Amino acid sequence: MAKYQEVIGWITERIDSGALAPGMKIPSENELCSQFRISRQTARHAIGRLEAKGILTSRRGSGTYVSDLHVQTTANRQKRIAVITTYVDGYIFPRMIQGIESKLNDYGYSMQIAFTNNTFERERSILEDILQHDDIAGMIVEPTKSALPNPNLDLYRELISRRIPMLFVNSYYPELNCPHVSMDDRKCAYRAVKMLTEHGHRKIGCILKLDDGQGHARYSGYLQAMKEAGNQIHDDWIVWLDTEDLAHMEENREKICRRLKECTGIFAYNDQVAVEVIRFLGEKGIRIPEQMSVVSMDDSDLAQMNGMGLDSVPHPKEKLGAKAAENLVHLIHNAQYGATHEFEEDITVRSSVSNITAGEQ
Repeated sequence: MAKYQEVIGWITERIDSGALAPGMKIPSENELCSQFRISRQTARHAIGRLEAKGILTSRRGSGTYVSDLHVQTTANRQKRIAVITTYVDGYIFPRMIQGIESKLNDYGYSMQIAFTNNTFERERSILEDILQHDDIAGMIVEPTKSALPNPNLDLYRELISRRIPMLFVNSYYPELNCPHVSMDDRKCAYRAVKMLTEHGHRKIGCILKLDDGQGHARYSGYLQAMKEAGNQIHDDWIVWLDTEDLAHMEENREKICRRLKECTGIFAYNDQVAVEVIRFLGEKGIRIPEQMSVVSMDDSDLAQMNGMGLDSVPHPKEKLGAKAAENLVHLIHNAQYGATHEFEEDITVRSSVSNITAGEQ
């Protein structure tokens, strides 16, 4: 990213947030040079670009000010961000959306929200509506079934061609060259499974989501931890479920119990899955953690319900939403901004993993 673009982004963000109001003087060239460690020529170039857009105006012998005309410019420029997520409910989405909205408000942007229900049809309808109205400043999108070929990439490419800044959350479409803010799912899953291996478990199964990128990334983390521990990996121990399966877990009860019956440890895709699996096992008389250890992802309220003490990797929720909003605003002001960020989280240890010896397996 060029230094002058960094200066432009900083000034315009402060104008949008109200820190620099119309008529206010911006820092001098010398102050900008010191703050950004740039030459006077670079500072002048950045200011000149903003003057050409009518955002700043220079007064001889006085300095450079936010143009009064910028009030009209800002009014004419859309200040609304389209936020598209798969669901509105659940233990992740409300707090993530809260983080997005709070940070956008800090920058003077409003939020227009829509939900795909994790279906391609609904996603397409939302994107078509955005293209028809063409009245947003940027987009924050949670992909729909990100591990599957997406029939709506043509619409995303059309939005990109219109230079609408776009950032994905939780996952991303690898076919599109767009930034994302998410967990580092591979590394977080690796840490969860490594906890099982460090407690002596060798026969470790996993239950993962087939149709999103997080499931595949978490599988990579599982494989890494198993290989580092010298554990064998059996296909029978890997259970893949899709979105519909997660909505009807009871229908998968026997398959899950059958596939994982030889295991002493389980890595679950998320807390929702873990709670259901623990219930299935309990109904068969299998005690947690004495007879089966379980680790999970998200560290939601479910991890501590009904006396449960589930070991789980926390999802950053509000922090992730706020970071996504902040990075999108940076992207709006500077198309070259490196907006991708992946959170690395450590497992919250409670009481769902037992320490066993290799001989017991």
